[in-house]
Amino acid sequence: MKEKERMEEQEGRLERLGISLANWSEKWFPDAYIFAAIAVVIISIIALFMGRTPVEIGVDFGTHYWDLIPFTMQMAFIIITGYVVASSKPIHRLIVKLSRIPKSPKTAVAFVAFFSMTTSLISWGFSLVFSGILIKEISNRLQGVDYRAMGAAGFLGLGSVWALGLSSSAALLMATKASIPPELYEISGTISMSQTIFTWQNLVMIVVLISLSVWIAYVSAPNKDKAKTAEMAGIDYRSKGTSEKKKASRPGEWLEYSPILTILLVAVGLIYIVKVIAETGPIATLNLNNYNFMLLMLGLLLHWTPRNFLNAVSNSVPAIGGVLIQFPLYAGIFGVLMNSGLNDVLVKFFLSISTENTFPLIAGIYSAVLGLFLPSGGGKWIVEAPYLLEAAKELNVSMAWIVQVYNASEALPNMVNPFFMLPLLGVLGVKAKDLAGYSILQLIFHVPVVLFLVWILAKTMPYVTPFFE
Repeated sequence: MKEKERMEEQEGRLERLGISLANWSEKWFPDAYIFAAIAVVIISIIALFMGRTPVEIGVDFGTHYWDLIPFTMQMAFIIITGYVVASSKPIHRLIVKLSRIPKSPKTAVAFVAFFSMTTSLISWGFSLVFSGILIKEISNRLQGVDYRAMGAAGFLGLGSVWALGLSSSAALLMATKASIPPELYEISGTISMSQTIFTWQNLVMIVVLISLSVWIAYVSAPNKDKAKTAEMAGIDYRSKGTSEKKKASRPGEWLEYSPILTILLVAVGLIYIVKVIAETGPIATLNLNNYNFMLLMLGLLLHWTPRNFLNAVSNSVPAIGGVLIQFPLYAGIFGVLMNSGLNDVLVKFFLSISTENTFPLIAGIYSAVLGLFLPSGGGKWIVEAPYLLEAAKELNVSMAWIVQVYNASEALPNMVNPFFMLPLLGVLGVKAKDLAGYSILQLIFHVPVVLFLVWILAKTMPYVTPFFE
């Protein structure tokens, strides 16, 4: 009996803390662009102190501003393809069935947390849209669910395990020679997904973090009597219906509403996919371009007609605005970083404070802190990779594991940074401040667990010399 009372008291503390943090974030949270702009200012000031003139800094920034355009488009397509797949009718029918399973507010929040994280292992873009639709369907069926707690649960994939899955920006980039900046390629070569994502060490991190997150989501979710529901916040998740045409109204439209072109396009795409897999194997096939291509073909097939597919693409476009406008800022930061000599300074700094044993832990802490200012898995890796991987080489630490250290650690600040929340916020019609309180609560528990895992598991990863194609 005492044990039960102790557990209830603990759950009550977490519930109160979650509500307090949610109320605080609603008042104080800024827009994601502000964080990126602050990072530009900070790096520029540091470059000034290192001897660069304002003109040189401006030239470095502007010269490199467009360097990541191919990568920016690849990241935008991860969002688009994820949205297209998640919003298709077959997936929506699955979500409706899943929404009937939870029977209480607490189990509903934990349920959303679990599916948010497991779907993020497929694609973080898919996860956000899948979770958003699931949240809306559950809200329509179950009374008394706190929309802030459930919304934060829907974002958990992006704050915990997404970068340990198939859409990991850093892992995909390092496996794609064409996407790696030449200066970085000279340091690392290419790093196969079999050395990063497809390792038992990565699986251990995934299982631990999902278990931890679901438990926190459950115990911190308010009961029905304390919940702030979507209805109370003036948010209506009921289906508004649609006036979308179901068939062509004029001869010129008939191909838009026919599956003929979809079948032909998917057939041509399937030929390419089968050929590439046969030549390189399924793991080596997973680079950024092929990953997006496969999801695109799947989205075409699931929507069946070109008109349905194009409507889904149009609906996804608002969610990529943050990526398009902010990724060039990261490229500019990369230019200032490399040309100012700050990269070399950082390499020497990490070597001076690290050993082979401590470097993974130090790199994890650094990546997590920097993520507060550079909220981008891929863009931020471009900034960090040159000096982190160079330091890893000098210390004989597995560069592949440093990629995973980065993946696990950089997801942490996502819980307090609204950049990657944008697609989910669009689906739910809420603000980042509505979700941040419960995300911060998760962060408090995740930080020590993630840092311990990246440190202890590093001991099982041997150093491998770079591979140059």
